Amino acid sequence: MQPSVDLDATSSKEPPFLTRVRLCAQRTALWQQHQWAAAPSGFGLSISAGEVARILRGDGNDPRLEQAFYENDPEARALRPTIEDADAAVASDAALSRLRQALDLSRAEVDLLTLAVSIELDPWLRRVYGYLHDDATSGLPTPWLARQVFQWPADTSFGPGCALLRWRLARPIDGQTTPWSAMGAWSADPFAVACLTRGITVDPVLGDGVELFVPSAVSLPPCLYPSELTAMHRFVRSLTCDGTAPPHMEIVISAANGAGKRMLARQLADTLDAPLLIVDAGALIPRTADAANAAETSIRVARSARLAGAAIYWHDVDLSARAWRTAPAPFLSILSVAGPAAPETADGRVRRTFHLPPLSQAARASLWSSRSPMPVPSPVVDWPLLPADIVRAVAAAPAGIDAVLDACKTTVPSDSGPLASPLARPYVADDLVVTPTLRRHLDELEAQARLRWVVYEEWGFGRLCPMGRGITAMFAGPSGTGKTMAAQVLARSLGTEIHRVDLSGVMSKYIGETEKHLRQVFDACERSNVLLFFDEADALFGQRMEVKDAHDRFANIEIDYLLQRMEQFEGISILATNRKHEIDPAFLRRLRFIIDFLPPGLAERRELWARALPARAPNGDELLDGVDFDFLAQRLTMTGADIKGAAMAAAFLACSENSRISMTHVMRAARRALARHGVVVRAGELDGDGPR
Repeated sequence: MQPSVDLDATSSKEPPFLTRVRLCAQRTALWQQHQWAAAPSGFGLSISAGEVARILRGDGNDPRLEQAFYENDPEARALRPTIEDADAAVASDAALSRLRQALDLSRAEVDLLTLAVSIELDPWLRRVYGYLHDDATSGLPTPWLARQVFQWPADTSFGPGCALLRWRLARPIDGQTTPWSAMGAWSADPFAVACLTRGITVDPVLGDGVELFVPSAVSLPPCLYPSELTAMHRFVRSLTCDGTAPPHMEIVISAANGAGKRMLARQLADTLDAPLLIVDAGALIPRTADAANAAETSIRVARSARLAGAAIYWHDVDLSARAWRTAPAPFLSILSVAGPAAPETADGRVRRTFHLPPLSQAARASLWSSRSPMPVPSPVVDWPLLPADIVRAVAAAPAGIDAVLDACKTTVPSDSGPLASPLARPYVADDLVVTPTLRRHLDELEAQARLRWVVYEEWGFGRLCPMGRGITAMFAGPSGTGKTMAAQVLARSLGTEIHRVDLSGVMSKYIGETEKHLRQVFDACERSNVLLFFDEADALFGQRMEVKDAHDRFANIEIDYLLQRMEQFEGISILATNRKHEIDPAFLRRLRFIIDFLPPGLAERRELWARALPARAPNGDELLDGVDFDFLAQRLTMTGADIKGAAMAAAFLACSENSRISMTHVMRAARRALARHGVVVRAGELDGDGPR
């Protein structure tokens, strides 16, 4: 006689499904013992004639005979109420119910899974399973055993498409020749054991690659993108408000990493009152992962999300890959991408893409003030910082404003790649000698660059810049008239770095290569606090009004691309050219500022000579000997660069003679400077130390 299982004694020690397995196995053992008593056998070691006759009669497969035994046998009849109580306890078990409903498991799949999990909890049950199999070597659960223990219909079977295998809860043991047969042995996944015994929903195998966010568990900061959040919420609600089963929805959030996409996803989940499973796709499913491992991880993620009733946030996901979409996902997936979203594929999912705009000055200042009592630093207001940049700068606030400034500089990338090189900013506005008209024009450019966000955002004029809010300008004039110096002065005054791009080096004879080079420059500087100075613009611009051949057509495309990216660039971009008259007027109209740098006039030349040739050295020694600045300004029509070069050459001539700088030294240096430009100086024309 088999000892009975006391439900009250075991219910407090083990999960209800394990108690049910024991009770149902005990009942099945009574039935098998009854059959074996009628035809004794050697329990798998020998087969008697009586047993063969019983099997051939089909007595063991007749459910009517089995049910009659359970009704008439005193021990089996005594087990009935206890088994009914166990069935009720299993039906109300929270972990098992969640697993069954979330993953759409059938009753038979639940029963087979509980058989597989039970031997993980109590390995001694392997002997029971072997006993019921009438084979001491068959101690693992099989579909046949589950059918006997739980009295399934005879046609119940499992195949490769069953939910147990699809969700990796249980699987046939490797190495079996007939894994899908009724006698195929199965094993439970460790996650299924943990889920049913400890109630966990997130697979521990995923490790730090996932995080479960529960709404209202923590207080979230104010949303930085309220319009986008509202639109996302309406999108989800519009597809779920009629009470029918919603389609699977995908929301793509496109923005640079650090823009706050993760927080926005949490805020959306909070408005939907839905948990959110945050997944680091780059860590869990790297782009180098093979398809099988990527699909396995995707299934584990989707399984965890369904059990938690959560939407999924895929951070830094590769939309071109299919592995992360292997498993049936929950009702909503939020996909974070740093670039443009890929087109939707025809798989029944409804997708909508949201592009996050750059933070306004007010939003950046508000984010800083919400995290730091310090006054808002100027870089936070003026630089195109992302939310993550501001948070890192706040962390440096206790060390002082200089530390904050350094944090902002290191946070914002400033490496524009090999196609651009940084320029020093040694000059201030007083070093720039230009006409009053040119000075006013440069001041206007600086004012627009400095005040653009106030006018765009606070005054609402950003609506008039549909193509972009960048400040674009062209500095036109002969070489040496101060175009580069003016850009350096502007960058220093605005507190920005300046990078020089030589367009003659960017251009390529191969179709599409010029645009590729320009894209590299702009992409590298997109968030940088950088003024882009495009030198040698004549290499790209020219009269292209009439397209005569394919080269002209593609040249127009290159120019259009450059002007488009300049407009879209959030910073300041300046083109420098020596031959403005050769540039198509249609292109000039797309630039906000056209500033002409003319050769210096008489007053400017005198000021340039006076600044280039100081009267005394830093130690107080006199340097000049009868230099006449008025004569030099009147007689020498030279640019500022030429004047500086001539002054430097005159200083070296005087130093080599161990004398002060005289008009003779200056005139010799000036003749050489003019000769470089093809200016022929007649003998005696500029000789002498000055006017006689």
